[in-house]
Amino acid sequence: MTTSALYLGLYDPGNIALSYQDVFKRFQVWRLITNFFFLGPFSPFFAIRLIMIARYGVLLERGPFDKRTADYVWMLMFGALSLLVMAAIPFLWTPFMAGSLVFMIVYVWSREFPNAQISIYGVVTLKGFYLPWALLALDLIFGASLMEDIIGMVAGHLYYFLTVLHPLAGGKYVLKTPLWVHTLVAYWGEGIQVNSPVQPDPSAGVAFRGRSYRLDGNRARTTTAPSEQNQTDNSARQPNSGEGVAFRGKSYRLSGH
Repeated sequence: MTTSALYLGLYDPGNIALSYQDVFKRFQVWRLITNFFFLGPFSPFFAIRLIMIARYGVLLERGPFDKRTADYVWMLMFGALSLLVMAAIPFLWTPFMAGSLVFMIVYVWSREFPNAQISIYGVVTLKGFYLPWALLALDLIFGASLMEDIIGMVAGHLYYFLTVLHPLAGGKYVLKTPLWVHTLVAYWGEGIQVNSPVQPDPSAGVAFRGRSYRLDGNRARTTTAPSEQNQTDNSARQPNSGEGVAFRGKSYRLSGH
């Protein structure tokens, strides 16, 4: 959407770029978020980044993060925060960090599926572990900037180290998904989180909730004779205790007269 809006000339990309000077001096705090939603103008690199999100992001969500929506959201948040911290260093700064976040996703996928067979443009086949490095080499060949790719891989390795490698080595699991992320996902009502400390909100995703009423609790009546109509009118004045009853009729004892 942001790329299409730029193509139509609806906004200036400088208004959503990451600029700490504008964030702290002009209080344009939206720049901390909006810079992650711009992958650049329409180009082959833009298409490749979209394919990487659609393939490896979905594979992560359906694989290691299956039924772990809150953990997946926390991974993206941690990656974004890590990239923002690194961007505070002048020579690591880039105006838009969506590409770096995409590379983080690819790096985490490569560590989760190191032995998966990947084909690069149908020319080279390699293991999933080497995929980020192969994409980095392709960007170098095509003349693209490598900085956003490198810091994305650094953020991905930091997340994988804190969540997998460090605990496997006997260290403490220090990057547990915060409670407020579980609450946010439960309130949002999307996805599934096993063993979540927060119960899903039953009203999440419901446009309207209210009390329901049956349009007509009585059975449909046909036209009756005048005497029967008078009897019906008199009975109508009495509280009808049979509203909502599926069947009404005369009862008989099976063995009686």
